[in-house]
Amino acid sequence: MRILFIGNSRIGDFILSSGLLAHLIETYRDARITVVCGKIIVPLLAHTPNIERVIVLEKRKHHRHWLDLWLMTVGTRWDLVIDLRNSAVSRLLRAGQVRRVERVRGKRLHRVEEIGRVLRLDPPPDPRLWPGDTDRAAAADLIPDGPPVLALGPGSTHEHKRWPSDRFAELAVRLTGPGGILPGGRVAVIGSPAERAQAEPVLAAVDPARRIDLMSNTPLLTAAACLQRCALYIGNDGGQMHLSAAAGIPTLGLFGPTPAHHYRPWGKRSDYVQAPEPFEGLEARIPEAMKAGLSLMTGITVDAVEAAARRLYLKVSPAESPRIGEPASAVLGSAMDIDGKPGTM
Repeated sequence: MRILFIGNSRIGDFILSSGLLAHLIETYRDARITVVCGKIIVPLLAHTPNIERVIVLEKRKHHRHWLDLWLMTVGTRWDLVIDLRNSAVSRLLRAGQVRRVERVRGKRLHRVEEIGRVLRLDPPPDPRLWPGDTDRAAAADLIPDGPPVLALGPGSTHEHKRWPSDRFAELAVRLTGPGGILPGGRVAVIGSPAERAQAEPVLAAVDPARRIDLMSNTPLLTAAACLQRCALYIGNDGGQMHLSAAAGIPTLGLFGPTPAHHYRPWGKRSDYVQAPEPFEGLEARIPEAMKAGLSLMTGITVDAVEAAARRLYLKVSPAESPRIGEPASAVLGSAMDIDGKPGTM
């Protein structure tokens, strides 16, 4: 059986669709699967079983990347095409079945629910990750055994989606101080080098003996394995938040000008805090905020995030949480190498 899976190019969107990919792998165990995705996604598939080929879709002028994809896939008779981009390519291929994402008007569905409807799956499959032994070993070096770890993601690609760094710093002090839910705990600040400026105030607020600096080019699956070694993650809306939720640890996402009902972290161990201002009003201010470099997340108080973090952490029993050094129940493992440069956080 030949399956073509046309996925997303952004980390968060691809992670949200990874449960559907896992469903295909488990349902059609002898299938040969071709995955279409962005370059940064390729390392996430490094140990994914049944992947015969990965096609990197690099954006070109005048949408020529879609023509490139059609030329690379038109010569194959596909048994099943899953098109999460709802592209014209899937309409022009020889295929037994073609399934696409279709928005349902009037329903506030999460993106995972929309993706599950592609194959009429109810409930939809949870996002999955496939870290390898080398990723887990690297994570053990970066986060050795010891006191529990609070992971924070203060960065974001867009300023308007960033909760102020000084509030992340105050939150870290509260949650790991006396009376906090992780007293004496360590604090891991995780993100890309481009987000270093947002991370510095948080790192400076934590005692060096309890500080773990992960603001580097950490490979995606290693970052996922690092998150599995943490007790709780709190961060802005983005790919890193979805990576944490898929890793199986309690994950709290912070939302302002993006729709939490559609992109909140998915799973029983996840929750979110929404800015008190109406979403529609914040969304309308995005162009202004982007031009001025302003955050639209200032309505969220430290008290509100601390309370939400406490509720979430206490709701998840120790038996349900992944133990340090062990994969979460939502994570699959396998071994299959795919050529490609390491993706990073």
